[in-house]
Amino acid sequence: MKLGAHISAAGGLFKTYARAKEAACETMMVFTKSNRQWKAKPIADEDVEKYKTAQAAHEEITSVAVHASYLINMASPKDDLWEKSVQALKVEVERAAVYGIPLLVFHPGSHVKSGEEAGMDRIATGLRRLLKETAVTAPDTLICLETMAGQGTNLGSTFEQLAYMIDQAGADERLGVCFDTCHVFASGYDIRSADAYEDTMAQFDGIIGLDRLKFFHFNDSKFELGKRKDRHAHIGEGFIGLEGFANFVNDSRWENHAAHMETPKIKELEDGTTIEMDIVNLATLRGLIDVEGG
Repeated sequence: MKLGAHISAAGGLFKTYARAKEAACETMMVFTKSNRQWKAKPIADEDVEKYKTAQAAHEEITSVAVHASYLINMASPKDDLWEKSVQALKVEVERAAVYGIPLLVFHPGSHVKSGEEAGMDRIATGLRRLLKETAVTAPDTLICLETMAGQGTNLGSTFEQLAYMIDQAGADERLGVCFDTCHVFASGYDIRSADAYEDTMAQFDGIIGLDRLKFFHFNDSKFELGKRKDRHAHIGEGFIGLEGFANFVNDSRWENHAAHMETPKIKELEDGTTIEMDIVNLATLRGLIDVEGG
């Protein structure tokens, strides 16, 4: 697998490459705009030039993914917020395409008590429109729904929900899934032992299809199985544990897939010093790889 983390784009997207290298990443996930605002600063030709130059100088970073803004809610029953969300996601997709980034992930959304099916239908309608409107401007950008933890009225916490939304959106080849380990575990799918992992992946394959699984988020969980709480822990320090992540990094099916951590960046020790945890977590993951067993 290609292992990496979510990297800050402060000061310009081109700066993510140097930061990713410093953290020993082979892949990275980024925001291409402020995650806390709807508006996006236009991308200048100079921005793309700097990004491409940095990309060429960092061949060790083999893939990149974009995370769309958390403000987007494609399931909203409010027409104005739904329209705003569709437009915002379209901007995110097209910005990824301008930089030549092939993967984008977004949180499906919350139905806000309008009902699961109504919310999923809103998402599917938005995706159908989005796919049509970006067919020319972003034909090579894969749009991935993220597996969710099931908090509140959030959608996408079951494989059945994800399959429904993809199917209702037309099952387009540009639609995929980003598999978040913490979220999947929180929603009740066990991945801790080899047998549990195989059972969960078999369920994913039977309901959605492994061909739809495009990349991963690697996060341990601060809460036990099925608690529906989205709280990320450092690798091996949560309830998923090291064996759970060993199941993924030693699965040959994911040899060319990227996995990005969204774990806390800094850990403060008792003496007041701090540790850069991306480096620690990546080393932990690589230490789980059984080279002989593949």
